[in-house]
Amino acid sequence: MMLIGLLPLVANDSFGQITSGGFGDSPFERDFGDIKFLDAYFGTLNKKIEVEAGDRNVPFTVVFANVGTQDITGIRGQLSLPFGFSPADGPDTIIYADSDSNSPAGDNFHLTFFVNIAKNTPIQQYPGTVKVDYSRLRESGVRTAFADFQFKVTGDSVINVRALEPFLTSLTTNNVVIEIANDGTAPISGVDIVSTNTQTERASTASSTTNVENVVILESNWDIGTIEPQSVKFLTATVYVPESLKGDTLRIPLSISYYNAHGDQEMVSKIVDFYIKGLIDLTVFNVKVIELSGTQMVVGEILNEGNQDGLFGFASIQPRGNSNITPQSQFIDEIEVDAPVPFNLPVEFDGEPEYGEHEVTITVRYKDGVRDEIFVNHDTAILIEAPSNEEESGSDVTYLMIIPIVMAIGMGIYLMRRRKNQSIAPSD
Repeated sequence: MMLIGLLPLVANDSFGQITSGGFGDSPFERDFGDIKFLDAYFGTLNKKIEVEAGDRNVPFTVVFANVGTQDITGIRGQLSLPFGFSPADGPDTIIYADSDSNSPAGDNFHLTFFVNIAKNTPIQQYPGTVKVDYSRLRESGVRTAFADFQFKVTGDSVINVRALEPFLTSLTTNNVVIEIANDGTAPISGVDIVSTNTQTERASTASSTTNVENVVILESNWDIGTIEPQSVKFLTATVYVPESLKGDTLRIPLSISYYNAHGDQEMVSKIVDFYIKGLIDLTVFNVKVIELSGTQMVVGEILNEGNQDGLFGFASIQPRGNSNITPQSQFIDEIEVDAPVPFNLPVEFDGEPEYGEHEVTITVRYKDGVRDEIFVNHDTAILIEAPSNEEESGSDVTYLMIIPIVMAIGMGIYLMRRRKNQSIAPSD
């Protein structure tokens, strides 16, 4: 019995184990080495990149430090990633990469692998394992090091900009709204936007790449914050455009800085384009009622105080309130700059004529330089008087004057004939 109790002290434990190599934690055998794992990410040594499901032939870089006392050479790496990631050069479970140079003691070195990402791979963190084979200078044999790490499929941020209203009007102040959209799958944060090459920078700019220095932009910097994937933010600006840019395209360059999903600051440049329209500024005045050839007409004038002609113009009248005037319209063609354009609309009634004051709306309809149809309304009151009776009174007076004359002429003719008859009778 005493011998049985002493057996555990002599024999090893009976459960399964691995005395070296650590096969339970990674697909690679583990040994100690002279290198230390530093980082692993999608991208190259000097540039991390954003990736998403379906990307192919994507660089994946693993960075190490040579913490030993000797230079190392013959560096070769093997990368093991979970399901959804495969070598760019063909299906396999292990992804290989070689280093083209030696790594002096105390320096860093890296291995860049090329990976395909499956189309249905979620955006999240994943585990990975790397094995590195290397040799020390002036030493035979190959040493091996292992490292487990976490990496992330970040998603890809895609920044687009556009103006909600791509037209500006010269000779006036325009309130501009620009949409900043993240059309990608990764969020961006700390978004800061600067309008570059403006008048404030003109003195320090050797040459202008756009004509934005000819306009006045009251705001030049906007702090947008975070833009989530598939979402937008807006910035507003007040822009004054001089008359000289009428008919041109205004290009406003924007410099956009932000932090990507890796936490690295990025800088992109975008340009927002606007078309500069001419100004059409119409005023309706001198609206009144006159009588022409026995017909009452609503007349008035239209003055264009802008810098571009209005095209395909129409003037019309519409009743308001209790007015029973029938709507009328007149084609007036072009509405030229600084030249009053007259209009005249006949007065007709829907039903019995109602004289006196009528509330009406004079509407001017025209098209601008980009063929957008625009309406200008002018509310006013007109006075419609009943037709005068002077003509009927004159006719009555004339009629009364003619009757005596006709009677006098008839009496004269009767008397002359009577005398003639009397002078003829004695001779018979």
